Amino acid sequence: MSFFAVLLLAVALSMDAFAVALASGCALRVPQARHYFRLSAAFGFFQFAMPVVGWYLGITVRSYMEAWDHWIAFALLAWIGGKMMLSGFSALRASSSCPRPSVDPTAGRNLLVLSVATSIDALAVGLSFAILGTSVWSPALMIGLVCAVITAVGVYLGKALANLCAVNGWAELLGGLTLLAIACNTLREHNVFG
Repeated sequence: MSFFAVLLLAVALSMDAFAVALASGCALRVPQARHYFRLSAAFGFFQFAMPVVGWYLGITVRSYMEAWDHWIAFALLAWIGGKMMLSGFSALRASSSCPRPSVDPTAGRNLLVLSVATSIDALAVGLSFAILGTSVWSPALMIGLVCAVITAVGVYLGKALANLCAVNGWAELLGGLTLLAIACNTLREHNVFG
């Protein structure tokens, strides 16, 4: 696989992470260096690790993974999105000030869930590499690095959007809705709706 093909693959795989990072930056309003680092490092690591795991699994469990990967991604994204929306609704009802969100998407269990959910597609790519007999290490490293950079850009752009439009819990609500939309799109891409 050529360098350019792997780069395009890395960018394509990073789009879910970018959308989540954008929503996270918007919800956080004023992300700090630790938010950028945690989100970029976690998303980049999982985007690197999932192709490697998929490659090792190989074709033995491929049909089973393909049957359930989109449902796993949907459940994880919908869960975090729902929590963000509930937090946004609470902030809207609480006051007219602009409080920090109660759900930090860059910490703890939320970070782990988002990292796994945005990298499920990379697992399938690793399975593809195994089927094609392609080495996984160089492509996986590039996928992880590209994802880390794109994630940081997403958080920064989300911060810019939050400064333009965020009042009360609207940014957090928007972030939650975005995650739910990504979750539903995952099912649509797998023809669940018909």
